[in-house]
Amino acid sequence: MVTGLSLTAEDRRHAFEVEALPHLDSIHRVALRLTRDATDAEDLTQDTMLKAFRSFHLYRPGSNIRAWLFTILRHTFFTQYRRRQRRPDVDDAEMVDDFSLYRAVQEVDPEGRFFEQIVDDTVLRAIDDLPDEFRETLVLSDVEGLRYDEIAEITAAPVGTVKSRLFRARKALQRRLYDYAVEMGYIKRKVE
Repeated sequence: MVTGLSLTAEDRRHAFEVEALPHLDSIHRVALRLTRDATDAEDLTQDTMLKAFRSFHLYRPGSNIRAWLFTILRHTFFTQYRRRQRRPDVDDAEMVDDFSLYRAVQEVDPEGRFFEQIVDDTVLRAIDDLPDEFRETLVLSDVEGLRYDEIAEITAAPVGTVKSRLFRARKALQRRLYDYAVEMGYIKRKVE
Protein backbone atom coordinates (compact mmCIF):
# COMPACT_ATOMS: atom_id res chain seq x y z
CA MET A 1 0.00 0.00 0.00
CA VAL A 2 1.23 3.47 -0.87
CA THR A 3 1.23 5.79 2.11
CA GLY A 4 1.09 9.55 2.09
CA LEU A 5 4.71 9.61 3.24
CA SER A 6 6.00 7.81 0.13
CA LEU A 7 4.32 10.14 -2.40
CA THR A 8 6.12 12.92 -4.22
CA ALA A 9 4.87 16.47 -3.64
CA GLU A 10 3.15 16.43 -7.05
CA ASP A 11 1.54 13.03 -6.41
CA ARG A 12 0.37 14.18 -2.98
CA ARG A 13 -1.14 17.35 -4.48
CA HIS A 14 -2.94 15.28 -7.11
CA ALA A 15 -4.17 12.76 -4.51
CA PHE A 16 -5.44 15.62 -2.34
CA GLU A 17 -7.31 17.13 -5.30
CA VAL A 18 -8.89 13.79 -6.15
CA GLU A 19 -9.77 12.66 -2.61
CA ALA A 20 -10.30 15.80 -0.53
CA LEU A 21 -11.49 18.56 -2.83
CA PRO A 22 -14.75 16.81 -3.80
CA HIS A 23 -15.80 17.30 -0.15
CA LEU A 24 -15.21 21.06 -0.16
CA ASP A 25 -18.93 21.89 -0.37
CA SER A 26 -19.72 19.61 2.58
CA ILE A 27 -16.92 21.16 4.60
CA HIS A 28 -18.25 24.64 3.82
CA ARG A 29 -21.85 23.70 4.72
CA VAL A 30 -20.77 22.36 8.11
CA ALA A 31 -18.48 25.36 8.65
CA LEU A 32 -21.40 27.69 7.93
CA ARG A 33 -23.61 25.92 10.45
CA LEU A 34 -20.84 25.91 13.06
CA THR A 35 -19.83 29.56 12.69
CA ARG A 36 -23.24 30.99 11.78
CA ASP A 37 -21.45 33.55 9.63
CA ALA A 38 -20.61 33.37 5.91
CA THR A 39 -17.25 35.13 6.22
CA ASP A 40 -16.17 33.05 9.21
CA ALA A 41 -17.32 29.91 7.39
CA GLU A 42 -15.17 30.78 4.38
CA ASP A 43 -12.19 31.36 6.66
CA LEU A 44 -12.84 28.14 8.55
CA THR A 45 -13.19 26.18 5.30
CA GLN A 46 -9.96 27.64 3.97
CA ASP A 47 -8.11 26.95 7.24
CA THR A 48 -9.45 23.40 7.32
CA MET A 49 -8.44 22.61 3.75
CA LEU A 50 -5.01 24.19 4.23
CA LYS A 51 -4.42 22.11 7.38
CA ALA A 52 -5.67 19.01 5.58
CA PHE A 53 -3.31 19.63 2.68
CA ARG A 54 -0.36 20.24 4.97
CA SER A 55 -1.19 17.06 6.90
CA PHE A 56 -2.18 14.96 3.92
CA HIS A 57 0.94 12.85 4.30
CA LEU A 58 -0.66 11.57 7.54
CA TYR A 59 -3.90 10.54 5.85
CA ARG A 60 -4.26 6.78 5.38
CA PRO A 61 -5.41 6.14 1.78
CA GLY A 62 -8.57 4.10 1.73
CA SER A 63 -9.79 5.35 5.11
CA ASN A 64 -12.78 7.67 5.48
CA ILE A 65 -11.59 10.99 4.00
CA ARG A 66 -14.85 12.79 4.96
CA ALA A 67 -14.48 11.84 8.62
CA TRP A 68 -10.81 12.88 8.51
CA LEU A 69 -11.69 16.27 6.98
CA PHE A 70 -14.59 16.86 9.39
CA THR A 71 -12.29 16.06 12.30
CA ILE A 72 -9.83 18.70 11.11
CA LEU A 73 -12.73 21.14 10.61
CA ARG A 74 -14.01 20.49 14.11
CA HIS A 75 -10.61 20.90 15.77
CA THR A 76 -9.97 24.08 13.81
CA PHE A 77 -13.36 25.47 14.75
CA PHE A 78 -12.98 24.75 18.43
CA THR A 79 -9.46 26.13 18.66
CA GLN A 80 -9.97 29.28 16.59
CA TYR A 81 -13.60 30.23 16.32
CA ARG A 82 -15.53 28.96 19.29
CA ARG A 83 -13.67 31.17 21.74
CA ARG A 84 -15.03 34.24 19.95
CA GLN A 85 -18.65 33.14 19.93
CA ARG A 86 -19.47 31.53 23.24
CA ARG A 87 -23.18 30.85 23.59
CA PRO A 88 -24.98 30.12 26.85
CA ASP A 89 -25.93 26.50 27.41
CA VAL A 90 -29.60 25.62 27.15
CA ASP A 91 -31.17 24.27 30.32
CA ASP A 92 -31.48 20.47 30.06
CA ALA A 93 -35.06 20.55 31.37
CA GLU A 94 -35.99 22.82 28.49
CA MET A 95 -34.52 20.34 25.99
CA VAL A 96 -36.43 17.33 27.31
CA ASP A 97 -39.96 18.70 27.13
CA ASP A 98 -42.48 15.91 26.68
CA PHE A 99 -44.15 17.75 23.78
CA SER A 100 -42.79 16.42 20.52
CA LEU A 101 -43.39 17.08 16.86
CA TYR A 102 -41.66 13.76 16.28
CA ARG A 103 -44.82 11.87 17.31
CA ALA A 104 -46.84 13.81 14.74
CA VAL A 105 -44.61 12.68 11.89
CA GLN A 106 -43.12 9.43 13.15
CA GLU A 107 -45.16 7.19 10.83
CA VAL A 108 -43.82 9.09 7.82
CA ASP A 109 -40.41 9.95 9.17
CA PRO A 110 -39.09 7.78 11.96
CA GLU A 111 -35.42 8.74 11.56
CA GLY A 112 -35.46 12.49 11.35
CA ARG A 113 -35.56 12.72 7.57
CA PHE A 114 -38.56 15.02 7.98
CA PHE A 115 -36.26 18.03 8.24
CA GLU A 116 -34.68 17.26 4.85
CA GLN A 117 -38.02 18.12 3.27
CA ILE A 118 -38.36 21.55 4.87
CA VAL A 119 -34.84 22.94 5.08
CA ASP A 120 -35.10 26.64 4.34
CA ASP A 121 -33.99 29.86 6.05
CA THR A 122 -36.40 29.37 8.96
CA VAL A 123 -35.07 25.88 9.63
CA LEU A 124 -31.46 26.98 9.20
CA ARG A 125 -31.97 29.79 11.73
CA ALA A 126 -33.47 27.27 14.16
CA ILE A 127 -30.46 25.00 13.64
CA ASP A 128 -28.09 27.93 14.15
CA ASP A 129 -29.74 28.66 17.51
CA LEU A 130 -29.00 25.18 18.89
CA PRO A 131 -26.17 24.82 21.42
CA ASP A 132 -22.86 24.01 19.71
CA GLU A 133 -22.66 20.27 20.43
CA PHE A 134 -26.29 19.67 19.40
CA ARG A 135 -25.95 21.77 16.24
CA GLU A 136 -22.73 20.04 15.23
CA THR A 137 -24.19 16.55 15.70
CA LEU A 138 -27.41 17.40 13.88
CA VAL A 139 -25.58 18.93 10.92
CA LEU A 140 -23.18 16.00 10.60
CA SER A 141 -26.07 13.51 10.78
CA ASP A 142 -29.07 15.10 9.10
CA VAL A 143 -27.39 17.50 6.69
CA GLU A 144 -24.21 15.60 5.79
CA GLY A 145 -25.62 12.09 6.24
CA LEU A 146 -22.84 10.71 8.43
CA ARG A 147 -23.41 7.58 10.51
CA TYR A 148 -23.35 7.60 14.32
CA ASP A 149 -19.94 5.93 14.42
CA GLU A 150 -18.47 8.48 12.01
CA ILE A 151 -19.85 11.35 14.08
CA ALA A 152 -18.47 9.73 17.22
CA GLU A 153 -15.04 9.53 15.61
CA ILE A 154 -15.17 13.16 14.46
CA THR A 155 -16.44 14.57 17.76
CA ALA A 156 -14.46 12.21 20.00
CA ALA A 157 -17.68 11.34 21.82
CA PRO A 158 -19.15 7.89 22.52
CA VAL A 159 -21.84 6.71 20.09
CA GLY A 160 -24.40 6.88 22.91
CA THR A 161 -23.58 10.56 23.43
CA VAL A 162 -23.96 11.18 19.69
CA LYS A 163 -27.40 9.54 19.74
CA SER A 164 -28.41 11.54 22.81
CA ARG A 165 -27.26 14.83 21.32
CA LEU A 166 -29.03 14.08 18.05
CA PHE A 167 -32.26 13.19 19.87
CA ARG A 168 -32.09 16.36 21.96
CA ALA A 169 -31.25 18.53 18.93
CA ARG A 170 -34.21 17.13 17.01
CA LYS A 171 -36.51 17.63 19.99
CA ALA A 172 -35.42 21.26 20.29
CA LEU A 173 -36.02 21.83 16.59
CA GLN A 174 -39.38 20.11 16.77
CA ARG A 175 -40.49 22.40 19.58
CA ARG A 176 -39.21 25.50 17.83
CA LEU A 177 -40.56 24.60 14.38
CA TYR A 178 -43.96 23.18 15.32
CA ASP A 179 -45.99 26.31 14.40
CA TYR A 180 -43.94 26.75 11.25
CA ALA A 181 -44.56 23.12 10.17
CA VAL A 182 -48.31 23.55 10.75
CA GLU A 183 -48.32 26.85 8.82
CA MET A 184 -46.48 25.26 5.89
CA GLY A 185 -48.87 22.30 5.84
CA TYR A 186 -46.28 19.67 6.70
CA ILE A 187 -48.34 18.49 9.66
CA LYS A 188 -51.78 19.13 11.14
CA ARG A 189 -52.09 21.03 14.39
CA LYS A 190 -52.38 18.74 17.39
CA VAL A 191 -55.86 18.99 18.91
CA GLU A 192 -55.67 19.44 22.66
